Amino acid sequence: MAKAILTAERLRELLHYDPDTGIFTRRVRTSTSTRVGEVAGTVRGTGGYRCVPVDGKRYAEHRLAWFYVYGRWPTEQIDHINGIRIDNRIVNLRDASGSMNRENQRAARSDNRSSGILGVCYCKLHKKWKASIRVKGVLKHIKYCATAEEARDAYIRAKRALHEGCTI
Repeated sequence: MAKAILTAERLRELLHYDPDTGIFTRRVRTSTSTRVGEVAGTVRGTGGYRCVPVDGKRYAEHRLAWFYVYGRWPTEQIDHINGIRIDNRIVNLRDASGSMNRENQRAARSDNRSSGILGVCYCKLHKKWKASIRVKGVLKHIKYCATAEEARDAYIRAKRALHEGCTI
């Protein structure tokens, strides 16, 4: 038998959401392992996002927060404005396109081994630090710099100018 689609009313019946802290607590006991008033959900998987089980289905807490407050699911992705994935205060969440969400990235990818700095890598050919940025899927060169810090500063200036979703 298919499970019923979660409604905002059902969510509010089961959980309380505090928009100032971003924390969900249980209003009712739904199993022997849950208690009324306890914090609902845990950090799951490698993504570092909090998840909450509701009526046998696991939901991303940031999406539930949006649904709880606005009574509708987000139309696109939920972006954590400050980049902290477990900070689910409503003021830290925005309904954003995938590109805007990616533009708000704050940490270098794990495969950036040469610098570990977002937008910066070491260029062996020029023996300098290279700042580059991706805009609408196209990688753009910013400049070569003598130090990684100079390249990072150039990248941040470009990011603020070119990325609509940037909050750095």
